[in-house]
Amino acid sequence: MRIVSGKFGSRKLVSVDGMMTRPTSDKVKGAIFSSLGNQFSGGTMLDCYSGTGNMALEAISRGMDRAVCVEINKKAVQVIRTNVKNLGVSDQVKVISGNIFSVLSQLQTTFDLVYVDPPYKKEENMKLLEALDSYNLVNEDGHVVIESLATQTWPDQVGHFYKYKEKTYRDTKITYYRKETKS
Repeated sequence: MRIVSGKFGSRKLVSVDGMMTRPTSDKVKGAIFSSLGNQFSGGTMLDCYSGTGNMALEAISRGMDRAVCVEINKKAVQVIRTNVKNLGVSDQVKVISGNIFSVLSQLQTTFDLVYVDPPYKKEENMKLLEALDSYNLVNEDGHVVIESLATQTWPDQVGHFYKYKEKTYRDTKITYYRKETKS
């Protein structure tokens, strides 16, 4: 696993031993960021089930100012901290150990990009989308990207989030929502 593009392009990341996490493949990760515009001129990202920090660190590499990584697994949290330290971005990345639903109410910032990639067997993506909307954690025109099984279907709208794209890569579906406050 590596950073695909940006200032840390091709840098390797440490991964979690065993099958505790399912990192997004480099191909899918590259396609996601390409769909989002490839590079960022600042902004904040929330990585809800961070695993190794793979997606948040890719966003930082591509120009995001800050990222928050939330992960419940203690071994994975240590791996994220190692990857953050190895890239020298401790001042840009906050790592929170805990359940995403417990953490949401404590977040004191809003985000331009939220990435949601839970363990497929434990996903509560609709509940999480509703909570992100309820807590108003996504900036206007901000994006929520959900990685799920290809067989799952997603509604066109959840609160203020409107689906604008879906793409399937083998058994993985990537669904893109944008926050719009329509008057």
